[in-house]
Amino acid sequence: MTDDVRISAGAAVLTIAPADGGAINGLTVDGTELLRQDPGTGCFVMAPWAGRLGDGRLTVGEHTYQLPINNPPHSIHGTARDTAWEVVDSTPDTATLRTALTDPWPFAGTVTQTFALTDTGLNLSMRITTAGDPFPAQGGWHPWFRRAVAPATGALELDFDPAWQYERGPDYLPTGRHIRPTPPPWDDCFAMPDGVRARLTWPGFLELTITSPVTDVVVWTLPEESLSVEAQSGPPNGLNTDPRMVTLESPLDVQVDWTWRRLSPR
Repeated sequence: MTDDVRISAGAAVLTIAPADGGAINGLTVDGTELLRQDPGTGCFVMAPWAGRLGDGRLTVGEHTYQLPINNPPHSIHGTARDTAWEVVDSTPDTATLRTALTDPWPFAGTVTQTFALTDTGLNLSMRITTAGDPFPAQGGWHPWFRRAVAPATGALELDFDPAWQYERGPDYLPTGRHIRPTPPPWDDCFAMPDGVRARLTWPGFLELTITSPVTDVVVWTLPEESLSVEAQSGPPNGLNTDPRMVTLESPLDVQVDWTWRRLSPR
């Protein structure tokens, strides 16, 4: 089993677990953990798709493939989080991990994650490549930010301004309609055509801003202990409704930045 990788910069420390799906198992700033620590939380990678894949079915050309149902009646968040990852490179403040796309995903390929940490931010980057045959893909990350942390004077606050919300059907898949954003609670996908930008604030402690060139973000507010802001390269079931094909000449690159600003002196 590959040991956890720990990188640090100033008073920020990131812990990555290659054997646990290449997930981020911890992010502390000034000694305070920002992510939930329950099994399956932290921040995991979503690849080669993000969110729900309708009924676990993927249609490419004339072929339909059945993926395992892990969120009945759908498949959710890809297969890369269920694999062990290889540590390609690690420095005091960066790390690169890689995993192969294999069964049950029907196409051979690779997912690579790179983490670059500073005292005021984290850059997450991902590349999805094919070993030969083209296939549709999405990528993103699913963080579980803690709502309450000891140094804050109140619960976590979210501020973002999407252009629209994907209407969610009773099956939790987009219906194809774009609607005015509804009030929370949310387990919904929103569009931000100029790029994702969302601000999380722990009052009196830390302001964390999520930015990305991708234009879709899922916001999940239902858990009592945490809040998720998932920048991703397409909407739920997008592999079937709006596929972005990965070819030998055109890998899929996804980048997300978390930057933070302290709201109280250290």
